Amino acid sequence: VVPFLKVNTGIEAKTLFDFLQRKHPGSFSDGQLRTFQRKVRRWRALEGPPKEVFFAQEHHPGRLCQSDFTFMNSLGITICGEPFDHLVYHFILTYSNWETGCVCFSESFESISHGMQTALWELGGVPEIHQTDRMSAAIQKPENPEEFTLRYRGLLDHYRLVGQYTQANSPNENGDIEQSHYRFKQAVDQALMLRGHRDFETREAYEQFIALVFKQRNSGRSKRFQEELLVLGSLPAKPLDACRRINDIAVSRGSTLRVANNTYSVDSRLIGETVDVRLYAEYFEIWYAQRCVERVPRLRGEGKHRIEYRHIIEWLLRKPGAFEHYRYRDDLFPSSRFRMAYDELKRHHSVQKAAKEYLK
Repeated sequence: VVPFLKVNTGIEAKTLFDFLQRKHPGSFSDGQLRTFQRKVRRWRALEGPPKEVFFAQEHHPGRLCQSDFTFMNSLGITICGEPFDHLVYHFILTYSNWETGCVCFSESFESISHGMQTALWELGGVPEIHQTDRMSAAIQKPENPEEFTLRYRGLLDHYRLVGQYTQANSPNENGDIEQSHYRFKQAVDQALMLRGHRDFETREAYEQFIALVFKQRNSGRSKRFQEELLVLGSLPAKPLDACRRINDIAVSRGSTLRVANNTYSVDSRLIGETVDVRLYAEYFEIWYAQRCVERVPRLRGEGKHRIEYRHIIEWLLRKPGAFEHYRYRDDLFPSSRFRMAYDELKRHHSVQKAAKEYLK
């Protein structure tokens, strides 16, 4: 087995033992596995390749905070029985290990801004340095002369924070937050086991559950946390608006506009006009003539569409023939029952009449 151990340092002793049993049937009994594992471990300790050394770092109160996103889908959370795919923006002080976080759905700048500001205001002060990995929403590519994106630099400057990031392919440099990801998700998993099920009535109920887990984990860190509070910097007068502003977006003849590579409908009165958008982590606002005319839930991902039937229904009633082949027709079936109703109408009427009856 030594050649295998030399070539593949991560291969498990159990895998090798299974291989030996297949290659030499009847020669190795299951009861010999523990002895074999012990001998492999001994060989690795005495003759195996050197292992990576981790260098413990000195941490000082109020100096460094780290943050990152962690995926929570593996925990099987559901809201009213429906899978709840999400991330948690996770924030930690490296001296005291005080931590907090919030639910989000993408690693966008808006999520970073909302999560970091929420954490700092909950903390009640500002450390000296904020460290992340090389997340593209905050850190420029290596060939770019600027270290940080313009918006992330503005966020750091607003809180008088020094920005810091890890080297490429070196997640260990963000070790405190990486280790906290694991411990935090383990704590959530244990709390869910005690709770007896993983379903929540509302997202708010789940967020309260997460907040309680953070509170329980922080309860044993009060001594060091108090040391941190004494040396934290002061917060600014108010939070920075956690949004991206996109100006002069044209509303198309189809009463739609494009925001962050997705298509949304707007009131048909705005056709031919240009509007401004304030893009937040989970929604955006449409502004026209210095007024917020609508707040729209933001779609996750790209290449998607959200058509609100109230925006276009009057004109569809006038042009029912356009419904059958409308590019976004599926958005006008709010549930399967609506689709079933339309199919039933089509069985008894012409397509045009069925469409008109359905639209009414």
